[in-house]
Amino acid sequence: MKILLRGRGLLVLLFVLVWTAAAFAAPAITVTPTVGPPTTKITVKGTGFTASKAVDVYFDTVSLCLAGTNSAGAFSCTIKVPDMAQPTGHWVSAVSRVTGVFAQKKFTVRSNWPMRGNTPGRSGYNRYENALSVYNAAGLSRLWKKVLGDKVLGSSPAVVNNVVYVGSIDGKIYAFNATTGAAIAGFPVTTGGAIYSSPAVSSGVVYVGSNDGKLYAFNAKTGAAMGGFPKATGGGITSSPVVSNGKVYVGSFDKKLYAFNATTGAAIAGFPVTTGGAIGSSPAVANGIVYVSSDKLYALNASTGATVAGFPATAGAQTLSSLAVANGIVYVGSWDGFLYAFNATTGAPVLGFPADTGGVIASSPVVAYDIVYVGSDTGFYAFNAYNGTPRAGFPVEVGPVPSSPAVANGVVYVGSNSYGNLYAIEAYFGGILWSYQTGDAINSSLSVVNGTVYVGSQDKGLYAFSLFGETYSASKEAAQPEPAELVPDYTLTLQQAQEDEL
Repeated sequence: MKILLRGRGLLVLLFVLVWTAAAFAAPAITVTPTVGPPTTKITVKGTGFTASKAVDVYFDTVSLCLAGTNSAGAFSCTIKVPDMAQPTGHWVSAVSRVTGVFAQKKFTVRSNWPMRGNTPGRSGYNRYENALSVYNAAGLSRLWKKVLGDKVLGSSPAVVNNVVYVGSIDGKIYAFNATTGAAIAGFPVTTGGAIYSSPAVSSGVVYVGSNDGKLYAFNAKTGAAMGGFPKATGGGITSSPVVSNGKVYVGSFDKKLYAFNATTGAAIAGFPVTTGGAIGSSPAVANGIVYVSSDKLYALNASTGATVAGFPATAGAQTLSSLAVANGIVYVGSWDGFLYAFNATTGAPVLGFPADTGGVIASSPVVAYDIVYVGSDTGFYAFNAYNGTPRAGFPVEVGPVPSSPAVANGVVYVGSNSYGNLYAIEAYFGGILWSYQTGDAINSSLSVVNGTVYVGSQDKGLYAFSLFGETYSASKEAAQPEPAELVPDYTLTLQQAQEDEL
């Protein structure tokens, strides 16, 4: 028997088939983004669930959202990654409260340290670190060491998307898998001079200054040179670039601060801006202002290059250190041994500063917990960030400290020129929690991210340290939960799905 369907009948059949396929589609979810640090907001969208039913959404085994499906069995809700989520793989689960149907997707907790000082303001603080702490820092040991072509004098490692980048005075930028130390294909890449500058990574591009006077840009995955770069300046570059709002800023020994479009390399109108001395320090950006130290502390409109009223501010002798901006204050060290602090908006000196260290400050200050930390030729210091009062337990006698510290989860990490020692110091009271001796002095600043400490040494080594020399590998990932063990939070309010939003 033949059945002929024409016109409206055929359309009805097609509708039924499509509806039936949708009705019996396996439940599935998407998570956006799929990688991020603790506190990341994740949009979870589901399809194929039973229509007009409640769905519990979990991060690992914690219920964070109660969503309602629409007539098509779809839902959407937003959850936040828990503050203490460890840097490894986790599971997002969606379970229908009535029918028990479920779907799961993996989310990777991972943070980045994209430039010297971590943030455009160069605070040197990683607020996402929760794997390392004062309670376990003593368990740090070497995860890996990579021998580079020459010394790491000033270039500090940047860590982005599980890749660590660092420069060497052999003129090359190296890149390694941050977990295993394996070399990344396409690297190292070569510039025309020694690299004292620290790389900055933004939007898939690695920027670095070279002593040949040029600012370079490379594809972060492949090492390919980016169009529009390198950009020539009138002097050598030891300054580390900073990227903010689509612009890359860098200082030069020709006494000028440069700004370029980070994508095209085009010069930004109003730049370069000439200062009164060679710029070996690294600029910082905060609240639409770019700061840089030279013969004085300069503050410029980040879009136009216009000088901010109240600046430049005088910080004693010629400044060696880069600066940090936090809490509305800009901090900078000086050859005269004093740490200076100025109102970041007006340039007015902060009462209680400058703070005396008694030795030359080449280290750049970092700020966390309302404390400003800085190294000096005479040791490692900490002061109240608002009034310059010395912190009890400081200075810590670790020898000359030209390296800039990094702060994470109650611990300060810093390198010393004394025997190439690296230290973990309790951030509030100054006790030494851990130390390690490299083969030569440490001038490079540190990076602390995802339970690992990275630093370069003059012994030509790039080091990575983690707890007991282990990594957050697949074997340490959160276990994939069984739906039966997931307990709903009955205090959650229903987030009803809207069909026009799905």
